[in-house]
Amino acid sequence: MYRTSTCGELRISDVGKTVTLAGWVQRSRKLGGMTFIDLRDRYGITQLVVENDLSLGREFVIQATGKVVERESKNPKIPTGDIEIKVESINILNKSLTPPFTIEDQSDGGEDLRAKYRYLDLRRNPLKKALELRHRIAHEVRNYLDAQGFLEIETPYLIKSTPEGARDFVVPSRMNPGQFYALPQSPQTFKQLLMVAGYDRYFQIVRCFRDEDLRADRQPEFTQIDCEMSFVEQEDVLGMFEGMMRSLFKNVLDVDIPNPMPRMCWYDAMDKYGSDKPDVRFGMTIHEITSEVQGHGFGVFDSVPYVGAIAVPGAAGYTRKQTDELTEWVKRPQVGAKGLVYIKLNEDGTIKSSVDKFYSEDDLRKVAAAVEAKTGDMILVLCGQKRKTQTQLGVLRVEMGGRLGLRDPHVFAPLWIVDFPLLEWSEEDGRFYAMHHPFTAPKPEHLDWFYSDKKEDLERVCANAYDFVLNGTELGGGSIRIHQADVQERMFQVLGIGKEEAEYKFGFIINAFKFGAPPHGGLAFGFDRTCALFGGQETIRDYIAFPKNNQGRDVMIDAPSKIDAVQMDELCLASTVKTIDP
Repeated sequence: MYRTSTCGELRISDVGKTVTLAGWVQRSRKLGGMTFIDLRDRYGITQLVVENDLSLGREFVIQATGKVVERESKNPKIPTGDIEIKVESINILNKSLTPPFTIEDQSDGGEDLRAKYRYLDLRRNPLKKALELRHRIAHEVRNYLDAQGFLEIETPYLIKSTPEGARDFVVPSRMNPGQFYALPQSPQTFKQLLMVAGYDRYFQIVRCFRDEDLRADRQPEFTQIDCEMSFVEQEDVLGMFEGMMRSLFKNVLDVDIPNPMPRMCWYDAMDKYGSDKPDVRFGMTIHEITSEVQGHGFGVFDSVPYVGAIAVPGAAGYTRKQTDELTEWVKRPQVGAKGLVYIKLNEDGTIKSSVDKFYSEDDLRKVAAAVEAKTGDMILVLCGQKRKTQTQLGVLRVEMGGRLGLRDPHVFAPLWIVDFPLLEWSEEDGRFYAMHHPFTAPKPEHLDWFYSDKKEDLERVCANAYDFVLNGTELGGGSIRIHQADVQERMFQVLGIGKEEAEYKFGFIINAFKFGAPPHGGLAFGFDRTCALFGGQETIRDYIAFPKNNQGRDVMIDAPSKIDAVQMDELCLASTVKTIDP
């Protein structure tokens, strides 16, 4: 054996034992004719003492045998800090080049450099802890669902392209020239087919693929906790997965979350928070003030259907420079507002705004009362079309919450968002799109509207759908599914998907419904996002062993890359990439 113990397990009770350790040299120090080596493996660090000068480079792989002794100068910062190994023999198993960055908790390597040498970055404690957390969450998920009678069943990765959301990643078929597989954006249709097949409780911790623009919490390949249940209504699903999340919080973080968890209607979420994934760790809710501010001669407000505001606590002391910066911030494309109006309730009792020309002090105090502002607060006002303005205020609200330190990553505020619209109308395309996906069932009480030909009736239909939201992030989403062929056909009709197109894209599941599909529903949790939030982070990259960068590239293995002419010919592909002269 290369080792009898790991570098993280020896304690004062092991003094006197002869042990063999193996690992990487974290650092080596020479002092008074002796060499002190910090030896690291996945489990921790142990100090070795060699009674001669020994030259070992950082990240050398070594094996050392010696006796466990009590340290004279103990190190309380590490679990093995009470002991050290008095080395009797040492063996260099492999030398190492000097690493391109320091492998420490706080590294001197930039993000791009560490991504190129990801296998070295993974030796650092923060990433090791992130992947250990990921493993523990996966373990707890499997334990919980297994105890609830779920079967873990794998579904295919090479499937048929049915683009309905993000772009598909496609894979050419050598055996079927000119035809392509798609990588699944989710196992949606397969888990429904499993319900038709009678496997009434299914789950899978599964890889999914979406060709979409990337950000901190999005990767082209990501992992879901995918679940489906038969003979259930919405309450059954919510109860089951509230239980799973309570189990995760308690067993992984030792945190108790509300039982039952709070719920919020989608319309209330948009009206109060400007988001269908509201961060409810803090207040600062949105208030409509249209009636309070219109009719005073200020054309900007008088010419729009909606005016909304938030009261930012303690921000009345913002300087002109700070309010100007905030005005420019809301004009950024990510927010999209045309401008910003502010009202300050100063500590000395005075009230000041950027629109004093149009509003008296009494007018401004009525606005302050409407938004529940207090002395010392600053009111921020935006206007325009209702939903667009609410969304802008929602983005502004989250930004101000961050600036004021109100978004503590160690405080958890989960809730369910329910009663989503089933459909959303596109003015540009002149058609309805599914708010979730085309297999989401309408609320049973809204079926009359669902079968109506009136646009206003269809816009009133609520989906039998639900999202699990945590700290402003959508962690999971799902719905009760359509299980009746006639209802599914009506959905395709509303979405403008003709019979031939529906048969081509979804014929397999439409036909399956004709053979006794049970009522069923489920949801999928974003596993990477869950891990990141449990770890107190917003980015998911540290919780994925080998992630892609913002351009969807793996810079470590240099992928994607070109394939050679032989492979192109075998796949019946012709290169259409044009070389652009820089």
